[in-house]
Amino acid sequence: MDSFSIIIIILFTLLLSFHHSDSQTVQSTRLLDLMIRDYTIRNFKLNLNTGTIQKIHLPSNFSGIDIDTVKLRCGSLRRYGSRIGEFHIGAGVTVEPCPERVMLVRQNLGSNWSSIYSTGYNLTGYNYQLASPVLGLLAYNANPDGVATNPYEVNVVGTDQNPILIDFLKITANDNPKPTKMNSSVLCACFPSNGSTTFSDQVSPYVCKGTRQGHYALVVTTEARGKDDDSSGGGMVTPSTEVDGGSGGGKLSRWKVAVGSVIGSGIGAILLGLLVVAMLVKGKKKAEREEMERRAYEEEALQVSMVGHVRAPTASGTRTLPVMPDDRYKNTHLNHHR
Repeated sequence: MDSFSIIIIILFTLLLSFHHSDSQTVQSTRLLDLMIRDYTIRNFKLNLNTGTIQKIHLPSNFSGIDIDTVKLRCGSLRRYGSRIGEFHIGAGVTVEPCPERVMLVRQNLGSNWSSIYSTGYNLTGYNYQLASPVLGLLAYNANPDGVATNPYEVNVVGTDQNPILIDFLKITANDNPKPTKMNSSVLCACFPSNGSTTFSDQVSPYVCKGTRQGHYALVVTTEARGKDDDSSGGGMVTPSTEVDGGSGGGKLSRWKVAVGSVIGSGIGAILLGLLVVAMLVKGKKKAEREEMERRAYEEEALQVSMVGHVRAPTASGTRTLPVMPDDRYKNTHLNHHR
């Protein structure tokens, strides 16, 4: 096995370990956004009219993620706002920078992928658990006649008077009765790209307010969760149904992260050792090959034969055999008599 093959194995192993452990980090949430962005751009229908919402169907390895996208004029977005999925962008927002066209991408990470934010942003450290899927709204530049080949993120910034509202009612109520009062144990969580988490109260039942694009979710305290599970009011889906799969989900997730990190680090160390060994073996074989080539060159210039157990140089035979003095004398005498 050469060193290149071992390097490929190491990279593949690190990717697997990242999927089990480091995928629960803020960096992996950013990577997920970029992957969704690139796939959305590749599958965006250019013949759709401006303002028409398009559903994006992701590959099977992104099962559970729901994506919508729409292309808008930047000036219209600032003056009139927009609505896409659960996000209602109010009029008067600021778009920085403001290209001619803006592409909005709305994400619903579902129960399969929302746990990345739960662990990556350490909600259990705040004694919170997710009570809804994580919803995301990101904006990118777009060309007038299509989608930009080099997209960059555009900042959509609102204010307290002109906010971005996120309505979780449809995705949390399901078959439960429509809530008629505010549940004080439920808070809004915002997950910015800097890794910190901010919490705020709901502005109305299951409606949150944001001031910029990003990712949002409803959270509930671990203490309040036990009370809400037995209560009949509120009409809220329990966090275990949406995210954690049962009580103690946060502890189980941490345990999985720790085990995954240890296993991934161990496998990485073993493969790194194999890489060093392979490089040493390859270097040794190269030195032996060079030595054999040098000896072959020397033997070609000066033939070498074995005398017992000793190698000794030998000269090749001459073309003309030497004539002994007696033979020369006999030949001269015979010629004289003739």
